[in-house]
Amino acid sequence: MENQFFVDSEYLSKEALERKHRLETDPSFRKNHMEYLPGMEQIDSNVCSEVMGQVQTYDYEKYTAKDVRAALEHATCTVEDFKALLSPAAEPFLEQMAERARLETGKHFGNTVYLFTPLYIANYCENYCVYCGFNCYNHISRMKLSMEQIEHEMQVIADSGMEEILILTGESRSKSDVAYIGEACKLARKYFRMVGLEIYPVNTEEYRYLHECGADYVTVFQETYDAKKYETLHLAGHKRVWPYRFDAQERALMGGMRGVAFSALLGLSDFRKDALASALHVYYLQRKYPHAEMSLSCPRLRPIINNDKINPLDVHEKQLCQILCAYRIFLPFVGITVSSRESAEFRNGIVKIAATKVSAGVSTGIGDHESKYSGKETDCKQGDEQFEIDDSRSLEKMYQDMSGEGLQPVLNDYLYV
Repeated sequence: MENQFFVDSEYLSKEALERKHRLETDPSFRKNHMEYLPGMEQIDSNVCSEVMGQVQTYDYEKYTAKDVRAALEHATCTVEDFKALLSPAAEPFLEQMAERARLETGKHFGNTVYLFTPLYIANYCENYCVYCGFNCYNHISRMKLSMEQIEHEMQVIADSGMEEILILTGESRSKSDVAYIGEACKLARKYFRMVGLEIYPVNTEEYRYLHECGADYVTVFQETYDAKKYETLHLAGHKRVWPYRFDAQERALMGGMRGVAFSALLGLSDFRKDALASALHVYYLQRKYPHAEMSLSCPRLRPIINNDKINPLDVHEKQLCQILCAYRIFLPFVGITVSSRESAEFRNGIVKIAATKVSAGVSTGIGDHESKYSGKETDCKQGDEQFEIDDSRSLEKMYQDMSGEGLQPVLNDYLYV
């Protein structure tokens, strides 16, 4: 990401610069990240305690090759087996894990791979997350699309043949309120068979309203399940409240959403523990809401200018492959999405083994699909991107590549009756 995405003193008032500095250096100045803010719904659920109880006692160094072999021999992968498959002891068994994952994927998903595209409709944000291109102190071009602009973007995407869209905003209630997002969902329903949301977490009744407007599923990134690390990365804003974010998927299901998706941003903290927590979050909610569709994704942190403030724990491709194979073996019925943060080569390979869904024709900027899809410059004002992508293939190119690998690209598999 270029330096221009990050703020320095020339763009901040003296008061804003002082507040930013205090947030960065004085933990006592920051609100308690475990305390709910006014208006945040608290639900009665034990899922968080179940997940975090397992994570806090997870010592992945204790697992041996014997444990990994046993896990691969079991017909059903237990939580303990899954822990072994995530451990360093499993790294020499990656080929065996990949073969087991490939068999599980074929058994439950055949050779299909689902395609979708994201549409960012606003990039205003009220959070100070030190690793994010949208954070409120970054000097970027901010933009919120009008309904006319949203519909134009959707027409461009739909004309490419896409049937599933993921609507995203920055996390700003004041600029992108629930009513605004709801109207975008209504427009999306005119053009797409499947509508997903990746927005700031909201309360149950607000999820119910968005579902009534046309949204099918909700994706929420917990970012990291390590609450102590989370506190140092999310310095201000509603996103700072760790437990409210954790319960977002359950509130969405309580509000009637058909499906929910989960993710940690691998590299922010201990990736093995974050991978364990993400999968267990699915595992326990799946048992509580067996009717719901659930999926996992596994984005890695993209390099940014203030890496020194994050102290990232790099996740290499082999380790990412290990995580994805372990996910598939542990949760054979769950969809796995691999984003355009990863290379075309990696995505082409992993869809043959464990992943079932990939994005295509991706832009993480605001209002630029026409220029991206046509290759022509437009007069439309555009908002800056959240992060850089690695795989920029169009839907047509992705479809051809997947078909050429012997896979069956699928644009939609849901019928409304």
